[in-house]
Amino acid sequence: MNTSLQELYLNKIVPDLERQFQYKNKHQVPKLTKITINRGLGEAGQNSKALDKSIEEFKLITGQKPIISRSRKAIAGFKIRENIPVGITVNLRRQRMYDFLNKLINLSLPRIRDFRGISSKNFDGRGNYNLGLKEQLLFPEIEYDQIDKIRGFDISIITTASTDEESLALLKGLGMPFYN
Repeated sequence: MNTSLQELYLNKIVPDLERQFQYKNKHQVPKLTKITINRGLGEAGQNSKALDKSIEEFKLITGQKPIISRSRKAIAGFKIRENIPVGITVNLRRQRMYDFLNKLINLSLPRIRDFRGISSKNFDGRGNYNLGLKEQLLFPEIEYDQIDKIRGFDISIITTASTDEESLALLKGLGMPFYN
């Protein structure tokens, strides 16, 4: 695929969405704002290697260093002390966002065993899509020998669409493989 997703969006998807939803202005057409990739690290408080491994995996997958989320207060029931790492997050925008989405659609999702598509029911009611992946091995940059434990993460695709229907049309146009 030699045309980027951004060119596809500008040249094909924008006119299609303008026709489908009868927008009066091209600025009403929904577009991608950012993609957020998030992983909770339950064991990172006791195991600092888990945090380091997750940071390296996110750097490989996204090409960007993640932000470390820390606990605000101690919760004894969960063995959490104040200010220990509890998660990592990456926000992708502009070209990195389109590159990641292209890799997700064309390389990673088809690597899921018995893959038939992703559910179209994971919209939040405001035009944003959420997807949870169970393992990091779906991405070609991650080698099986290099990981210590299989960990999943969440991907949120944030759009300017006001309804889920508009966002679904946008993501389908970009090539997201929905099955229902």
